[in-house]
Amino acid sequence: MVDALVELVVVVTIIGLLAAIAVPSFATLIAGQRASSAASDIYLSLMTARSEATKRGVNVTLAQKTGGWKNGWEIINPADSTKKLLDHDALPSATVGSTADVVYQSSGRVSGGTSPAFTVTFTTGSASVTKNICVDLSGRPFVQTASCP
Repeated sequence: MVDALVELVVVVTIIGLLAAIAVPSFATLIAGQRASSAASDIYLSLMTARSEATKRGVNVTLAQKTGGWKNGWEIINPADSTKKLLDHDALPSATVGSTADVVYQSSGRVSGGTSPAFTVTFTTGSASVTKNICVDLSGRPFVQTASCP
């Protein structure tokens, strides 16, 4: 009976040590997955806005909600601004840095002379992961870990 109890204590101790070693790795994994997911959401929203602009033949705006991009965003219907083509919820615990709203012209190109860029950062514990969503002036978005050109 005592031998079984000693074995149980040893096994629990080993499991505890392995868990203590693995937890920081999981924090990095979780932060990375959240950042990738948020970057994908912004990327898909940019692609949708571009597609709607070319399909409708009018300017379409991907606009941040009140309080910034981390509070969500929407694609505004150019024919009726009270109806949204897309309404995305907030990104809790994210830091989103970006330029102003993104306006796609009917050609699919970005309006203005500067390329829009988004930086999404998630922090979980001591791990912090950043993804960058860049848009070239032709309107094509892409995601990368390095900062936008």
